[in-house]
Amino acid sequence: MDLLSDVVAVTRTGRPRSAHVRWHAPWGQEFAAVPGSAGFQVILQGSCWLSSPHTEPVRLNAGDVVFLPRGSGHVLADSPESLVTAPACEPGDHEPYDAYASDSVDRSGDGGPVTVVLCGAYQLDPSRTHPLLLTLPDLIHLPERSDRHPELRAAVALLAAELENPRLGTDAVVPALLDTLLLYILRIWFKAQPDRGDVTGWAAALNDPSVTATLHAIHRDPSAPWTVATLAAEAGLSRAPFARRFALLIGQPPLGYLTWWRMTTAARLLRTSDAPLRAVAAQVGYTSEFAFAHAFKRAHGTAPGKYRRTG
Repeated sequence: MDLLSDVVAVTRTGRPRSAHVRWHAPWGQEFAAVPGSAGFQVILQGSCWLSSPHTEPVRLNAGDVVFLPRGSGHVLADSPESLVTAPACEPGDHEPYDAYASDSVDRSGDGGPVTVVLCGAYQLDPSRTHPLLLTLPDLIHLPERSDRHPELRAAVALLAAELENPRLGTDAVVPALLDTLLLYILRIWFKAQPDRGDVTGWAAALNDPSVTATLHAIHRDPSAPWTVATLAAEAGLSRAPFARRFALLIGQPPLGYLTWWRMTTAARLLRTSDAPLRAVAAQVGYTSEFAFAHAFKRAHGTAPGKYRRTG
């Protein structure tokens, strides 16, 4: 798998939830802060305003996409002055999230202008959050551009159609489309970040061909006997300049990131498979089960067997 796909696969847990909601003005809906989750709002028809305790109100128009990677609390309303008229939504507890893969929710006001929103949430595992996600702002707003991001618009259209008109296979289609939507949002945001020599961090790393090549190599084959020299060869750089550049952008040395990723991958394998410990160790680059167990306990504070049993 490539880096971005791995980030989503490792960090997301459970089933993402979404709903197709129609509001009639006047209306206001609070979305509660949900630590350990990420939320999104896509405006399919009409317009509305998004407000949160830490930002000025933002006007959203049809086609706009909003992503909240830390599940920040916020309010959607037909105008900044509208009052919240419904209980705060929390994934799995209240509408509209309970409408996942079911009929659309229709919230009636006084028959005013209609706003249709595709909303939802992803449950994340805080213990396996990739540092790439930690660099994202609290709110990502991707305004509609008719001449840009056709793949994002296509994913939104397909997801909206499945939620508005569930059919055979919808329960399988919707989670796949939600993952696709998340990947497109992340891809677009990182690509849009400034490509300057003084910029560091994951946004700069994903726009650096040398570092990106190394990251893809690690994620493609974490079991390989990587060294700084072999990773530098993947980057097309000599050893010392590569190590400096990698540490500058990623925030840790190449072998430090390699070990972190191996232990993160091992944790996922322990929780999602019945593979014996020796097989898990081999998949993340350890020929010795003892050495693997020692490294895993150092990273996660518990032995791999106990980690699996208490998962």
